[in-house]
Amino acid sequence: MNLKKFIIGLYLVLFIGIGVTSAGFFFQTRREFERLQLQEARTRARLIELQARLADQERTLQRLREDPGYVERVIRRRLMYAKPEEAVFRFPTED
Repeated sequence: MNLKKFIIGLYLVLFIGIGVTSAGFFFQTRREFERLQLQEARTRARLIELQARLADQERTLQRLREDPGYVERVIRRRLMYAKPEEAVFRFPTED
């Protein structure tokens, strides 16, 4: 009878040990899953932001290809170009 109680006790300890270990792995896996979900959400938000930026750049490129007036404005503003009869005034900027 003593041996039977010992074996039952041993099985009970093993069962509890396996249960605790399994619960630990489960919670660790769950935490990792939640972290990955958060990372995915951030990555999706970044993707949406970059897609909007790409669309804006594509519109700008299309205007540069099709609109000579826009090209002239961009060149004048960014490169400080002027026509021969014009003067360009440059003012210092505070950074």
